[in-house]
Amino acid sequence: MPIHDWTRVISGVFHDFHVGWTTHLKETLNAGLLPPEFYALSEQYAGGYQPDVLTLRGHLPGNDDQQQGDGGVAVAEAPPKVARVDHLEESLAYARRRKTVVIRHRSGDEIVAMIEIASPANKDRARSVQDFVDKAYHSLRAGVHLLLVDLFPPGAFDPQGLHGAIWCDLGGEHQYEPPPDRPLTLASYEAVTLASAYVEPTAVGLPLTEMPLFLSPGRYLNVPLESTYNTAYAGVPQRWKDEIEPRTDPAR
Repeated sequence: MPIHDWTRVISGVFHDFHVGWTTHLKETLNAGLLPPEFYALSEQYAGGYQPDVLTLRGHLPGNDDQQQGDGGVAVAEAPPKVARVDHLEESLAYARRRKTVVIRHRSGDEIVAMIEIASPANKDRARSVQDFVDKAYHSLRAGVHLLLVDLFPPGAFDPQGLHGAIWCDLGGEHQYEPPPDRPLTLASYEAVTLASAYVEPTAVGLPLTEMPLFLSPGRYLNVPLESTYNTAYAGVPQRWKDEIEPRTDPAR
């Protein structure tokens, strides 16, 4: 199913869809997609930040040293299939790192990754965009990997999209410019010392591709965005499906 134009619905309709999609993503991750030492929760607070889906590492009996980094696919063996990969330049990254001091408390259920589906409220004013960017920045600097799904085009307050704003804030040397024919953005961030971004530009009418969600540096799993999107879309009221689905020939 292609991506729909969610700018044509009222905010409450996308919010309802957003809640359903979040639930199906969490269910899919917990139904065997995540390795056994990981689990996902939805709408939990993480250091003042409320992401859509949290991925946490639990505790399994046995040798803890062997559990670290065993989940997912190795980037070195199978690089994620995305349109572009960006890496921070070391000098710029160190300059940006002075921006904040992060204090971390390690427990048996540490947060390792987050999935965030952007909504119109994240883009409706400059303060909203900056809050979103700041929270992404702090999470990545705390070592929490992030998958961003932004199905809304750049606007007055995020002219390069949310990924462009995040990448600039992290210290990216080159400004991200969404392709004119693919203004929507999927971006997966690997929270290493010099963060990396795996980016897939997309557009209304295109299918959603799988995107990597990093569980540890160098290791990821592919998140089935398309199938979970379709499941959530089945619950959208027909009145609003009529607004965003391709028009049929009235003569038929």
